[in-house]
Amino acid sequence: MYNSFQNIGIFLKKEHETAANVGIKLSKWLLANGKNIYVEEVIATALNITHFSRQEIAKHCDISIVIGGDGTFLSVARLIRKSNTPIIGINLGSLGFLTEITLEEMFNTLTDIFNGNYIVDERMMLTASLIRDQKKLNEYTVLNDVVINKGALARMINLKTFINEKYLTTYKADGLIVATPTGSTAYSLSAGGPILYPNINSFIITPICPHTLTHRPIVVAGDVNIKVELNSQDSDVIITLDGQIGFPLKNNDIITVEKSTQKTFIVKSKRKDYFEVLRNKLKWGIF
Repeated sequence: MYNSFQNIGIFLKKEHETAANVGIKLSKWLLANGKNIYVEEVIATALNITHFSRQEIAKHCDISIVIGGDGTFLSVARLIRKSNTPIIGINLGSLGFLTEITLEEMFNTLTDIFNGNYIVDERMMLTASLIRDQKKLNEYTVLNDVVINKGALARMINLKTFINEKYLTTYKADGLIVATPTGSTAYSLSAGGPILYPNINSFIITPICPHTLTHRPIVVAGDVNIKVELNSQDSDVIITLDGQIGFPLKNNDIITVEKSTQKTFIVKSKRKDYFEVLRNKLKWGIF
């Protein structure tokens, strides 16, 4: 499926000088190695070549290289999700689980990948739908998580939750997170959720600051349908998707979450495994 990576798309963290400089350096290296590149304006201007919009890059590339952090990676994953184009993540130094390749490793790792020494990691995505007055208003496919959260000054909210139409519980809490295994190291982890191995077919349901302390995170199978009904007269409640898309909710709105038919494909070096990434990112074993 991925025998030859000839057409390379490069996505940068927006308005970030280091990302732009790394992107220019990488682009020169790729051109010197006979690759076709599709880049945004900041790189194209520096190299005096044609620039493309992000949507155009997504259409042309065989593989996408993301230079930035996990936020940039997540936005690209949503952009290219229908094409099955694999992604390589280059980290700029922050806590990135998806952009795991360091700047120091970049050229050696890309050389390995272009020589066929790589693995492709398939990650499940989820689809969330907003239902209001029995009508579906919006549908989104994301890689990390769906979060229902109250505003800073709002009271705790009630979230009546069902699994495959069977009543689970009503969370009285500041909010609720439904995360994929990939999203288990994001907001869910901060809220006390477990870390799941990325290839496990499951969801995590994690309450945020629950009023009932026995309400703990729960892991459910990835083929279930999760339904959350907002029962709150407070108007200051929002839903966020991958931490990047958000809009307000109304009382009695219903959010459904299920496994998407689409996936994200991450190209990784064989030199590094998931547990090494966890140790390094979470500073395990450092005293």
